[in-house]
Amino acid sequence: MLEQVTNLLTKIFGSKRERDVKKLWPVVEKIKSYEDEIKALSDEELKQRTEKFKQRLHDATAEIDKDIERVKKKLNDNEEDLTLVEHRRLGEELESLEQEWLDVIEEELDAMLPEAFAVLKDTCRRFVGESWMVAGSKIEWDMVPYDVQLVGAVAMHQGSIAEMKTGEGKTLAAIMPAYLNALVGRGVHVITVNNYLAKRDAEWNEPIFNFHGLEVACIDNYEPNSEQRREAYRADITYGTNNEFGFDYLRDNMVINSDQLVQRGHHFTIVDEIDSILIDEARTPLIISGPVPQDTQSEKYEELKPRVESLVNAQKKLVASLVKKGQALLEEGNEEEAGLALFRAQRGFPKNRQFRKMMQVPANERLVQQTEAFYLQDNARRLPEADKELYYSVDMKMNSLELTEKGREFLTQANEDEEFFVIPDIGTETTNIDEEIDELREEKIQEIKNQEEFSDDYKEQKIEEARQKVKEEREHRFSDLHRLFAERSDRIHTVNQLLKAYTLFEREEEYIVQDGKVQIVDEHTGRVLSGRRYSDGLHQAIEAKESVNVEASTQTYATITLQNYFRMYHKLSGMTGTAATEEEEFDEIYDLDVMVIPTNEPVIRDDKEDLVFRTKREKYNASIDKIREYHEKGQPVLVGTTSVDVSETLSRMLKRQNIPHNVLNAKQHARESEIVEMAGQPGAVTVATNMAGRGTDIKLAPGVKEKGGLAILG
Repeated sequence: MLEQVTNLLTKIFGSKRERDVKKLWPVVEKIKSYEDEIKALSDEELKQRTEKFKQRLHDATAEIDKDIERVKKKLNDNEEDLTLVEHRRLGEELESLEQEWLDVIEEELDAMLPEAFAVLKDTCRRFVGESWMVAGSKIEWDMVPYDVQLVGAVAMHQGSIAEMKTGEGKTLAAIMPAYLNALVGRGVHVITVNNYLAKRDAEWNEPIFNFHGLEVACIDNYEPNSEQRREAYRADITYGTNNEFGFDYLRDNMVINSDQLVQRGHHFTIVDEIDSILIDEARTPLIISGPVPQDTQSEKYEELKPRVESLVNAQKKLVASLVKKGQALLEEGNEEEAGLALFRAQRGFPKNRQFRKMMQVPANERLVQQTEAFYLQDNARRLPEADKELYYSVDMKMNSLELTEKGREFLTQANEDEEFFVIPDIGTETTNIDEEIDELREEKIQEIKNQEEFSDDYKEQKIEEARQKVKEEREHRFSDLHRLFAERSDRIHTVNQLLKAYTLFEREEEYIVQDGKVQIVDEHTGRVLSGRRYSDGLHQAIEAKESVNVEASTQTYATITLQNYFRMYHKLSGMTGTAATEEEEFDEIYDLDVMVIPTNEPVIRDDKEDLVFRTKREKYNASIDKIREYHEKGQPVLVGTTSVDVSETLSRMLKRQNIPHNVLNAKQHARESEIVEMAGQPGAVTVATNMAGRGTDIKLAPGVKEKGGLAILG
C-alpha cells in the first residue's frame, strides 16, 4: 500500500531528482538572460564586472567588518586586564559577528550568481581557439558551458553534490562556483584524487581565472612547509590532492609560531570524486609520525624472520597435504573426514590456491561451512581439536592468528631455551621475589646478630649494609624480571606480526614493492597510498618478509580523518559521477544533498546483463574471448578488475594470447592518466583496477564510435 502511495505521489509531483533540477532551471534562465548584454562588452569592460562584484561584497559587509575589528582590538589590547567572563563574552560576540558576516556574504553571492556565471560563461566563449600548455601538452580551449553544466555549477555553489555522468564536464562546471566564491577573498580549495589531476586542472583553468585578475595555484607543485606552498594557499583558487590538504593541516597544528602556518582557514571547497574521498576513504586516518628513540625492534624482525619463514613453509606444506587429503576423501564419498581436512586447510592457510579453487564449487563451500559451524558451537569448545594439527590458526574475518602448541615447539626447537616464548607472570614472580628477598634479609640479619665478637654498634652498621645490599638485589631481580617480560612480549609480538605478513598479506594484492619500499595499495581504488605505513610493527614485518630495508619504528605525532577535516569548511560541495548510491551517508554524515544533473544529450550506452560463471577459470577464459572479439573488430575495451593481483593475472593471459594491452594498477600509478587517455584508440585494451584513472577523460579516436564506442568489461 505504501509503495502504491509513493508511486502515485511521484507521478503527481515528480521524483526528488526531478524536483531538485526543476528548482534550478529558473536560475539557469536568469544566467542566460544576461548573455546579450555581456557579449556586447569589451574585454576590459568584462574584467571590470569582477571588480564591481568584489566592491559589492565589500560594501555589504563594511559595517560588520568595523564591528569585528572593534571586538578584536578589545581582545588584543586588553587581554591581560579582561576577566574570564569578559573574555568569554567578547569571544561569543566575535563568533556571532563572524556568522553574521558569512550570512550576508552568502546572501550577496546568491543575488549576484546569475550575472557572475554569465560573465564566466562568456569568458569561456572568448577563449575558444586559444592555446596553452597543460600537463606538458598543448591544448586548445574549445569549451563553453552547456545549460546542464550551469545547473551543476549552481548546485555546487549552494553546497550540494552535483552528480554528473562521466564525460559531462564536471571540471568545467566547477570553475563557475570557484570563481564566484573566490570573490569573497578567503580562498577556494578545489580538491582532486591525484596530483596529476590537481596540476592538470589548475593549468587548464588558470588563464580563464587570470583574465579576471584571480590568482591560481596548485599545492602539489611545492614542498610541504615551504614558502611557495604558503603562497599557494594565499591564491584566490588553490588546487591540490585531499591528502596534501589534510597533511598541511596536521603540520600546521605542530608549529610553534602562527607565522609558520601554511593554511589560512577553510572557507569553501569543491571536492572532485567526492564519494571516493568522503565515503570510501573517510575513516582512513592521515597520520604524521616520527621515529621512536632507541628503537631496536627492526633488528628483531630480521633476527626472527628465518625461524618464522620455516614455520610458514611447514604450515603451507601441511595445508597442501590437507587439501590433497580432502580431495581424496571427497572422491571416496567420506564427507565428514573431508570436511574436517578442508576446514583445517582453511584455518591453516586460506590463501592456498588449490583450496581457493575447491571453494569455487558450491557443494565444497557448504561442506566447510557446516564443519565450521560444528566446531564453533558452544563458544568454540571443540575448536582446539581442529587446530591441534596446525602450527598456527588463522581467522580471516578477525584478521588475526594464534600459535598452537605444535607451532611453539617448532619455533623453540632450534633454541636451547624451552621458555623462549613463555611470558613470565609478573604478579606471581613479584610475590616470589618478595618472599625470597624477605627470607634472605632475615637470614643475613640473623647471621650478623650471631657474631658474638662484634659490638652492638658494629652489628647495627653491618645490618644496615646488609639491608641495603638486599634492597639492591631486589631491585636488580625486579629489573631482570621486567626486562625478560618486555623481551618475550616483544618476541611474541614480532613473531605474530611476521606470521601476519606471511599469511594475511599478499604481494600485488594488499601491497606492492617499488624502489625498495613496501607501498600499501588502497583496497578501494587500487592506488598506492604514498607515505602510509601499517601500524604496530606490521609494516616492518612485511619489509623483513620482502627483504627490503626494515625502517625504524614510528610514533604518531598528529592524526585526523578526512571526514573530520572536511567538516571544518564553512561550505562544502562536490562533484562525481556516482553519488546517488551514497545519498543517505552524505546526508547523515555531512548534511550534504545530492543533485542528479541530467545529461546534455540522451544516454546511448548499451548496458548488458551480467553473466555468471561457475569458476574463476571459466570467467577469465570468457573474458579473454570477449576482449579478443572487441580487439579484432577495432573496438577499444576497458577491463575493470577488483585488485592488482587480478589485473596481473588477466595481463598474463592476454600476453599468452598475443593481445597487446596496457595495465593500470598501483604499479603504473605515475602513468595513470596517460594510459587512460590512450584507452579510446582503435582496438586498445586497458586492464585497470577499480576506480584507477578516475577523473581522466577517455577520448574516443575517429572511427571508434562507428565500431560501437568504448566497451567496458567488469
